[in-house]
Amino acid sequence: MPFTTFNHFLKEIPVNKVLPVLLAAALCLPAAPQAATVYPLNNAEILSGGLFDIKVEFDSRLPDADSARLTINGKDAGEVLGKKPQFVTDEDGKGSALLIRDARLPAGTYTVEAKGGNESQNVTWTVYATGKPQAKNVILLIADGLSVGHRTAARLLSKGMTEGKYNGRLAMDDMPHLAFVGTGSVDSIAADSANTMSAYTTGHKSSVNAIGVYADRTPDPFDDPKQETLGEILRRTGKKSLGVVSDAEVEDATPAAVVAHTRKRAEKAAIVEMFHKVKPDVLLGGGAAYFLPKSVPGSKRKDDIDYIRKFKDDGYVLATSNKELQALPKDANRVLGLFHPGNMDGALDRKFLKKGTVSKFPDQPDLTDMARTALGVLSRNPEGFVLVLEAGLVDKYSHPLDWERSVYDTIMFDKVVAMAREFCATHPDTLLVVTGDHTHSISVAGTVDDRLPGTEMREKVGTYGKAGYPLYEDKDGDGYPDSVNPPKRLAVFFGATPDYYETFAPKLDNPFVPAVKDENGRYVANAAYKDTPGAEFRPGVLPRDEAQGVHTVDDLLLHAQGPTAENFHGYLENTEVFKLMAKALGLGR
Repeated sequence: MPFTTFNHFLKEIPVNKVLPVLLAAALCLPAAPQAATVYPLNNAEILSGGLFDIKVEFDSRLPDADSARLTINGKDAGEVLGKKPQFVTDEDGKGSALLIRDARLPAGTYTVEAKGGNESQNVTWTVYATGKPQAKNVILLIADGLSVGHRTAARLLSKGMTEGKYNGRLAMDDMPHLAFVGTGSVDSIAADSANTMSAYTTGHKSSVNAIGVYADRTPDPFDDPKQETLGEILRRTGKKSLGVVSDAEVEDATPAAVVAHTRKRAEKAAIVEMFHKVKPDVLLGGGAAYFLPKSVPGSKRKDDIDYIRKFKDDGYVLATSNKELQALPKDANRVLGLFHPGNMDGALDRKFLKKGTVSKFPDQPDLTDMARTALGVLSRNPEGFVLVLEAGLVDKYSHPLDWERSVYDTIMFDKVVAMAREFCATHPDTLLVVTGDHTHSISVAGTVDDRLPGTEMREKVGTYGKAGYPLYEDKDGDGYPDSVNPPKRLAVFFGATPDYYETFAPKLDNPFVPAVKDENGRYVANAAYKDTPGAEFRPGVLPRDEAQGVHTVDDLLLHAQGPTAENFHGYLENTEVFKLMAKALGLGR
């Protein structure tokens, strides 16, 4: 019926009859198709020859496998891939599914269509190839949470400024190629280390708390559709060595993303098993509690598997202190170093204050010690290597708003960058990439001058011309200020915080704990700092269930040098970092 005729028809019907007529007409129309969900998602970029899982989730329960269809460029997916999709009748009452594990495709553009019942979905994938390898080695250095404020504060503390010009630069400042990197995740504009690092190691976006998988609707944290990780690709395709180093737990999200697949980053015991499966040639950091069987005091495993023994049986030399790390046999080609049950202590506590857990674990190596060992072992392989190193404590101290500790660790990280650049000078076939995985809301606002009169610390904050210069000194030339607490120091503040007491001074006793739970289970400012001279209450901006500061959505800075480094420029999605490293290594030939 033409539109004008239908309008005329409605005018002839009494008003009280119009609604029933419209409802009847609507019932006669064909139902709009529902949208199924397809993984990998639309616009995914996939490495040629790389392994990945395909999954289709239907909202309805389909009667049988014949009622579901999956095509790739118009052809049956099973024929294209040589694997028949597995049909799942019902996933926990949420509908049917199709699943193909370990798929792979040659380079090209693919239109993928899924149909089942009244549901359909079309997505497009781009599968890219790479040319011949242009870099023998790749070093990826990640300072977890590294933000512009960390870098600025680190430069001011370690180099100083005279008449508006810095007295020196950070090692990362002079790297020749620079890019901005976005950190968005599948489910949120705000990301965590799991999905951001997963983007670097798989080339796929993921969800908050997910590593090496697309987060599906099932509760099982290990059945989600996987993407092959950088570590797995290296093991499958060549003879390069692999190193993973962190001063956090090695099972934590950033180092884990080199090998792991799980919807829940907290599955640290299982991640140890994944490390053992991939077997990096060098694995150094904290997190020993997840390697020990449950019968050992301090273990965090729920089984009796001794992964330290398993690694040693596979030829690894074990080091549990810096002394043992320095005494490694010169021919050691597999090294497992576990220097703390949990996260290691940072530079400020280890080198200067002797707080945190330093009294319990006094011989933890510096991040530079671990980097030096890793480069020494890995570089003996004539086939080359990939080293992924994380300064994890930059983030661990930024969450509790402990900026001094996070910035001292930023200085330590930059020393690793300097070491890596020295290595590249004698090994010009090495691509070096330096960045973070997400950001924090840290900013340098000016200075705090204890010498000013009065007891109100807020009035001692200098901004603009009143800020002047802080009084940090480095008389011994080690790159760290001789004192973290000079009478005039930086004023550094975070923007995304819970309630807390601002003390305007470093926490010399132990790392900061800004908020604690009250009797109602809500986080409130920690009263332990209330009576600190000059402390002021700061109302937070976060929900009451947040105990610490949170990550921010600001872009990252990335630096690169070496073969193909010129490709890192402008704005990049974090997934493109994987793509560019894969191209440098020739992983998709």
